[in-house]
Amino acid sequence: MPAVPESSERLLRPREVCRRLGISYSTLSRWVREGRIRAVRTAGGKYRVPESEVRRIAEGLPISREVRAVIYARVSSADQRSDLERQIEYLTQYCSSRGYRVIDILSDVASGLKTDRRGLQKLFDYVVSRQVDVVVVTFRDRLTRFGFEYLEHFFKQYGVRIEVIFGEEPKDSYQELVEDLVEIVTSFAGKLYGMRSRKKKKLVEDFKKLLEEVEKSG
Repeated sequence: MPAVPESSERLLRPREVCRRLGISYSTLSRWVREGRIRAVRTAGGKYRVPESEVRRIAEGLPISREVRAVIYARVSSADQRSDLERQIEYLTQYCSSRGYRVIDILSDVASGLKTDRRGLQKLFDYVVSRQVDVVVVTFRDRLTRFGFEYLEHFFKQYGVRIEVIFGEEPKDSYQELVEDLVEIVTSFAGKLYGMRSRKKKKLVEDFKKLLEEVEKSG
C-alpha cells in the first residue's frame, strides 16, 4: 500500500467509504487486500481511500449491498434441543436463499421472559455496535415472550430490522406458554407474600390447578 503523496486529492476514511458504497468494513478491507480498490497509508499508519476510487467503484461497478444477518433461536428447556437444532437449520437455509451473510448464530435454552439470556445479550451487542442489518427468528416469541414491539423499535434506532419467518406461534408451544405464566405468577406471589411464605405457595399451586382445569375443559 503506497504512502500518501505530497500533492494528493481528498482522502476518505474507511467509514465514509463504506457509507458511500453501502458495504461493510470487512468487505472494504477485503477489496483493499485484493486490489479491487486503491488505498494509501498515512504517516500515522492508517489507510485512506482517494475519492476518485470511490467514484470509480460507485459509477463503474454494479455493487449489491451486503446484508449481514444474525440468526437467533431459543427453546425453554434442555429436552427441546432437537427443536433448537431445527430452528437453526431452517433459519440458516432461509438466510442462504435470501443471500444474507450470516455473521453469527445465537441460541438460548431459557424462558422467553428472561432478559439476561447470554445469546440475547450478545445480540444486543451486535445491534448497538452496528455490526448487523437483520435479525432472523422463526417466531416472535423466540426473541421475547412479551414486549416484541419494544425490541423492534429499539433495533430500528440502529438500522436493524427483525425478520419473523412464521406468523403465528405453533400449537405445540402451549406447554412453554404455561411454564412462562407460572413463572410470572410465582414472581408476583413472591413479591407479594415473600418467596418462602405459605400464601405464595398456595397461590402458585391454585394457579397450576386452574391451568390444568382449563386444559382439560379445552
